[in-house]
Amino acid sequence: MRWQKLWQAEWAAPLIALVALSTALSLYDPNFRKLENLSNIGFQTAVIVTLAAGQTLVIIAGGIDLSVGSVLALVGVVTSLILAAEKPIALAVASGLLVGVGCGFVNGFLVTKGRIPPFIATLGMMGVARGLALVLSKAQNVFIPQEPRFESFLELGTGRFLGIPIPFLIAAIVAVLTELLLSLTRFGRYIYAVGGNREAARLSGIPVHSVLMLVFILCGLTTAIGGIVETARLSVGQPTGGQLYELHAIAAAVIGGASLAGGRGSVLGTVLGALLMAVIRNGSDLLNIPYEWQQVILGALVVLAVLFDQWRRRGT
Repeated sequence: MRWQKLWQAEWAAPLIALVALSTALSLYDPNFRKLENLSNIGFQTAVIVTLAAGQTLVIIAGGIDLSVGSVLALVGVVTSLILAAEKPIALAVASGLLVGVGCGFVNGFLVTKGRIPPFIATLGMMGVARGLALVLSKAQNVFIPQEPRFESFLELGTGRFLGIPIPFLIAAIVAVLTELLLSLTRFGRYIYAVGGNREAARLSGIPVHSVLMLVFILCGLTTAIGGIVETARLSVGQPTGGQLYELHAIAAAVIGGASLAGGRGSVLGTVLGALLMAVIRNGSDLLNIPYEWQQVILGALVVLAVLFDQWRRRGT
């Protein structure tokens, strides 16, 4: 019975796939298990994990956020502009976080008060945020001055703590806090209830609109954190940055066992899904697999994850 419950867990399949693939790559190419390569995987995965943590909340609640990539770019541009004007780092970071939260609030407002489907509301925000990023930056990259007083900010994207990349530590903190929110709080139970059956949740006294509003705001917050880390890693705010990040975040959640119908998923599964995608990309590079075929592999993986979820639901 215990093994059956483990097998039915959302994160079981991506965990097995991740362990199997990592073992195979380690045996085939010793370069895969080198510390430098594993560190690169950590850097590559950090931003997607941060975005995907908030995206998971939205998906479990029965929604979707297509704007995270564009919001990430807008956060990066705003943060870089403030730093380029030689303003305090705290002001730049706070402004970036406020932009992300504000975009999340607008998404939530459109979905709850405007009664607009999440797909359409966030699709609109995707265009608005990208356009604002281009307008504010005049369609040019905004470079952060390479001055000693900005080194503490740049460390957020390139530094290490006890040998562990700081971006990966930030992503881990965001993931852990989000998972604890889902599993240990009443609000977390409300998210699952709203995603499982919105009308039943409303009749049970759950404030459905408030729950949806908060999950979109939290998604905006995690997107802002990811945008700040990305900006610090690249030392530049890119108005064209974050393209397809929304699809990567959604793919990580789906591969990790989240259901696009809502009511099912976990941040642990999402992290495993993001790591699995990163290992596939990294292993493909080591095996000299062309980028085009890497996209084919990742696309097929997402489809297989959805098929597996449907099969598991029928079996349950």
